[in-house]
Amino acid sequence: MGVGFGWVGRKVMSKETVLIVGAGHAGFQVAVSLRQAGYAGPVRLINDEALLPYQRPPLSKAYLKGAGGAESVLFRPTKFYTDQAIELVDGHVVAIDRAKHSVRLASGAELPYGHLVLATGARNRLLDVPNANLDGVMYLRNFAESEALRTHIKAGQRLVVIGAGFIGLEFASTARAKGLEVDVLELAPRVMARAVTPDISAYFERKHREAGIRIHFGVGATEIEGMNGKVTGVALSDGRQMSADLVVVGVGVLPNIELAAEAGLPVAAGIVVDAQLLTADPDISAIGDCALFESPRFGAPLRLESVQNATDHARCVAARLTGKSETYDGLPWFWSDQGNDKLQMAGLTAGFDHAVLRGNPAQGAFSVFCYKGDRMIGVESVNRAGDHVFGRRMLAAGRSITPQQAADMSFDLKQAMA
Repeated sequence: MGVGFGWVGRKVMSKETVLIVGAGHAGFQVAVSLRQAGYAGPVRLINDEALLPYQRPPLSKAYLKGAGGAESVLFRPTKFYTDQAIELVDGHVVAIDRAKHSVRLASGAELPYGHLVLATGARNRLLDVPNANLDGVMYLRNFAESEALRTHIKAGQRLVVIGAGFIGLEFASTARAKGLEVDVLELAPRVMARAVTPDISAYFERKHREAGIRIHFGVGATEIEGMNGKVTGVALSDGRQMSADLVVVGVGVLPNIELAAEAGLPVAAGIVVDAQLLTADPDISAIGDCALFESPRFGAPLRLESVQNATDHARCVAARLTGKSETYDGLPWFWSDQGNDKLQMAGLTAGFDHAVLRGNPAQGAFSVFCYKGDRMIGVESVNRAGDHVFGRRMLAAGRSITPQQAADMSFDLKQAMA
């Protein structure tokens, strides 16, 4: 089954440098977990952004709403890194020399490593239509993009969001709350179609429409229109034209695999790693959004984009590097805050053949329990945190309840977990 490079993850020696490329959730957590596990050797965290390592989820929600300054999204202040002896290195890695066990920065500097952790993340998929580089066409993935949008958006502006995925809808909701006129374009027949069940899609479509957001299905952008270098509208695939002061693009991401590929490491839909998160080079790991990892739990390679996946990958690698060899077998879980609603997902629901509702969507609190045959494979919850916790615990343990039990509101989920 799948990838097996034949390596046994080795413990790093006390004087070896663990060099981490990428200071997002995964990279930051590796550094922290190494120190928590007692590793006393050099730990260097390479950060190619101007800001200290920071959290991504608030960028499309709280930070955009104006809640706090840049310090509000930081993982930790500067003193933390000093106290933990985690060296922050400003720079962008352009090459890996596996023979020399070093990386080269854009500045020309070379940094040695005993073990290299690639936490290179992913980048926005760019809109491929004419004039997509006009002023006012924006993306939202990093702090600089969130800061630009925060200062740009004003009540009364006409916003077109391209893509009704998590980020597109989170931003659309925030913008609408700030008084913008919002239209969302989506090629699929429903919102978040690749990620959630139809019941969840229907609920969030209704809530966004009730908030005054206009959603257009089965239509895409064919051209960005502008004047004097600034966006003025969007030409649609159905022949319509939509005026716009601002266009925000959320059409997915691409994993940053180029650095690994150029170093001769296997890549596909991500940097290929085994169940220990090791690449084909036993001195290089890859984790988080960039990693295509072998999953014993699901019996197939996976690449996931989530804080949970990044954080748990990091902890697994730190454990291996400090002598606790283990395979990664985490249960995926996700969340999305849209308006006043919290969507929480446990497990992966792709391939489900039937689903049952628990609770009432009309009352704004319900869950969708997804099954393949008689086996529960995922739980999607809207404003029902208890159901989400139940789903995570049961799925992590490989346990299930029947569809009839899931649909029965009198059935005690807590008792089932005992």
